[in-house]
Amino acid sequence: MKKKWWHEKVAYQIYPKSFMDSNNDGIGDLRGIIGKLDYLQELGVEIVWLSPIYCSPLADQGYDISDYYNIDPRFGTMEDMDELIAEGKKRGIGIVMDLVVNHCSDEHEWFKKACEDPDGQYGKYFYIEDMKDGKVPCNWRSYFGGSVWEPLPGHPDKCYLHLFHKKQPDLNWENPQLRDEIYTMINWWLEKGLAGFRIDAIINIKKALPWRDYETDRDDGMIKPQRMLEDAVGIGEFLGEMRDRCFQVYDAFTAGEVFNEKEEDFPDFIGDNGYFSTMYDFRANNCGKSDKGWYDRTPVTPDQYRDSCFFSQKRAGDIGFYSNIIENHDEPRGVSHYIPEGDQNDVSKKMLGTLMFMLKGLPFIYQGQEIGMENTTFTSIDQIDDISTLDEYQVALNAGLTPEEALKTVAAESRDNARTPFQWNDGVNAGFTEGTPWLQVNPNYTRINLESQRNDPDSVYQYYRKLIALRKDPEYKETVVYGELIPVWEDQSNLMAFYRKSEEKTLLVIANFRREPRTIKLDTPYKKIVLNNCPKLTGTDSEITLEGYQVVILEV
Repeated sequence: MKKKWWHEKVAYQIYPKSFMDSNNDGIGDLRGIIGKLDYLQELGVEIVWLSPIYCSPLADQGYDISDYYNIDPRFGTMEDMDELIAEGKKRGIGIVMDLVVNHCSDEHEWFKKACEDPDGQYGKYFYIEDMKDGKVPCNWRSYFGGSVWEPLPGHPDKCYLHLFHKKQPDLNWENPQLRDEIYTMINWWLEKGLAGFRIDAIINIKKALPWRDYETDRDDGMIKPQRMLEDAVGIGEFLGEMRDRCFQVYDAFTAGEVFNEKEEDFPDFIGDNGYFSTMYDFRANNCGKSDKGWYDRTPVTPDQYRDSCFFSQKRAGDIGFYSNIIENHDEPRGVSHYIPEGDQNDVSKKMLGTLMFMLKGLPFIYQGQEIGMENTTFTSIDQIDDISTLDEYQVALNAGLTPEEALKTVAAESRDNARTPFQWNDGVNAGFTEGTPWLQVNPNYTRINLESQRNDPDSVYQYYRKLIALRKDPEYKETVVYGELIPVWEDQSNLMAFYRKSEEKTLLVIANFRREPRTIKLDTPYKKIVLNNCPKLTGTDSEITLEGYQVVILEV
């Protein structure tokens, strides 16, 4: 594996709408982010990904883009964006934008023109088909529920494809003219000085054609789109072209949101000449999921978490880097998702952070993770903003759950858990805004906030700073960044342990993933405690006792 400029970095995701509001309209903005660049520098991150800030009607919180070349006024101006890029560079922080090109908004100029003339140039930018006797071309279900086909406005005999929301028509990547438009736009942004892109839902750009029905998987007579992706062939032609014409030219950092890639194609995605620099590891996030819906999901066990991580580590090997996450804007809070109910505390939160950081790959922190933010509390479905959660609530009701049961089920999985405003302090609205926040602040902000942790050496925040510092420490950097990962004691339940081994050093990471203490006999005596999430480590240099959720990094 060739060494790349971004391998030693630590990345951070900002959800702009919920990060910092500078003008008190209740919505986070670019000037709010600019004002917090010193904080990000203090934390130690060097790559910052912004969820979408382009012009959008916000049917799916900005992932429905109506103008790729402009900043939505809610978030600021293009001058603000230019300043953010420049100020980031001064602090050694590269700004990464979200690249959403599987679909655009139905309010984009291209789609408006397609509706005016479905058979013209812009009609070919989308998947527009005739409806025969009112029948749609296939029985695929949208990711957000309902058919992927919607009647084309002004043309009741035609329909258009949308794998996501009906206001997100899919772009036709089979059309080279459409691809040229996209590449021109990407390079326009890279010329501005962007460090790169996070690439959204990109596996969906290649459809299995011609359209066909599949065996249904729910009572609605439809099938999830992932089934179609199994039959889709040739995505590499598109992704390789985009790499060669855009990313490679600028040596840009790119992180792909990739699901359902074929096993034999994996090296093509993140190998030395991969389509992307890295891709996110979602294996642990997918544990316990059910085709029936969120209501049928089972909790992730510590052993499932461990086995998922080790599977991915073995898969990536020396091919390339995964981006390791415990949460993002599309997932509930990791500490609420992976740590059993009632066990969320500073010790367990530090443990989970340590495991993520010590895996081989690029650590990707999601805003608020570094202070241990948790899932919020919903008392009514009316408090939910997320369209995916609202759909799953209806799925649960249709399955026979009571409204109370359905709310409890979707509340635990809702994307809104990660989208509540960042908790800066214990003041009004957690210091996010003096206005009315667009989404309710988590009520626990008086207990969990940055201000209370910043000067506390034992806080989750200060512990994350130690993890980041370890990755940059000249003594350990080569081992933490490039060292081989070797699992150990996989037969022991609720224990996650592994070596990170380089020519210079060997580190042993041991996490007691339960509340009860446990004693472990080491294969080799340890020389030094590199990091410990508890005040002390009980035992000798060859036999140690770990408290509940204690994790240690030992030099052996």
